[in-house]
Amino acid sequence: MNHDFFNIISRKEFELLLRTFQATELTQIPIADAFGLVLGNDIVSPEDLPPVNRSCMDGYAVNASDAFGASETNPAYLECCAKLSVDEAPSFTLKSGECASIPTGGTLPDGSDAVVMVEHTQELGSGTIEIRKSSVPGEHTMLKGEDAAKGSVIFKAGHRIRFQDVGLLAALGIKEVTIRKKPRVGIISTGDELVEIDFPQKAGTIRDVNSHTLRCLVSSAGAEAVNYGIVHDELPKLELTLTKAISENDLVLLSGGSSVGMRDLTVQAIESMPESEILAHGVAISPGKPTILGKAGNKPVLGLPGQVTSVQVVMLSLVMPFIRHLMGQKNAFSTSDRPVIQAELEQNTVSKPGREDYVRMKLTSREEGIPLASPVYGKSGLLKTMIQADGLMIIPADTEGFYAGNIVNVWLI
Repeated sequence: MNHDFFNIISRKEFELLLRTFQATELTQIPIADAFGLVLGNDIVSPEDLPPVNRSCMDGYAVNASDAFGASETNPAYLECCAKLSVDEAPSFTLKSGECASIPTGGTLPDGSDAVVMVEHTQELGSGTIEIRKSSVPGEHTMLKGEDAAKGSVIFKAGHRIRFQDVGLLAALGIKEVTIRKKPRVGIISTGDELVEIDFPQKAGTIRDVNSHTLRCLVSSAGAEAVNYGIVHDELPKLELTLTKAISENDLVLLSGGSSVGMRDLTVQAIESMPESEILAHGVAISPGKPTILGKAGNKPVLGLPGQVTSVQVVMLSLVMPFIRHLMGQKNAFSTSDRPVIQAELEQNTVSKPGREDYVRMKLTSREEGIPLASPVYGKSGLLKTMIQADGLMIIPADTEGFYAGNIVNVWLI
């Protein structure tokens, strides 16, 4: 059976197909293991944080009106009525004209609404404190519930947990969270020419690069990579390996064998799976056009190009966002979180209309102004275009290119 690129679709259309796959199942885990994973439900604060009004500085708790307008040349004078410890809950109310010594993190007594830093005060003896700086309500204080109010939603379902989020969960006493299970991604490298990386180099062989780069990118996206090794161009063996990978993973990636020609084994292998369907064979991006999307039951199977640069671009632009989508991350396909830098294009850069072009770019810093961006060109199959590139410049499908001197966005990789 021969499969042609008679139905190449746009990246946006390909993305819409990827969106049809459901996120992984829910599970509950300790917050120590939650970093980088995606919440399966909303997190509601069980308490106020801070639980009381607290001081942010070492100094004196005051009623701001008593220190309003104070300065080095016109200080205010207050009587210190207490020296509070950090773990003390004050049982008194601060009266007008009074202040209380307080450490960082200490609880503000009733009647106080600000803290004057100790650097702006002077003890005069007999409990009198000279205040040399004006104060306003709320200054150098943390108010009750300011970080999180009891009953408020602090994180919504679909939020990817960051290190600072784990800190807030710990501060609120939340020991476990419900998350979307980390996807398992099976990786299969195909091709008669492929050998393991410890195989001696000789004519007619290519060491397996893709399984190693794919593993890195899968892990970077937050999933668990499972390598199924090299499968040569033998349909029965590929079918057997694919069957095993589909049964053990949430997503399967096959690199190689996705271009038009006599070796269309990837498509045949996918079509041989129970309840299978080829959803797309070809996407209008460059490099990366010969990308296949299929499914077996409810499991997605992606046939990726064997060419090393193409597969890396497809992973960055489509597969890594798809993995985050499977993790339940909201707006997983949004480009807003990409690290982007503006640069001046060094030379005219052309693109073929009708496809989205990912041009490898080298950035050169300049003493004045924004960096200079230069295209990195090279022959198909060379590794060095991605090695030398600092990022990717995307030329939209409806654009024939950019002129030298244009200010362009470079997606840092």
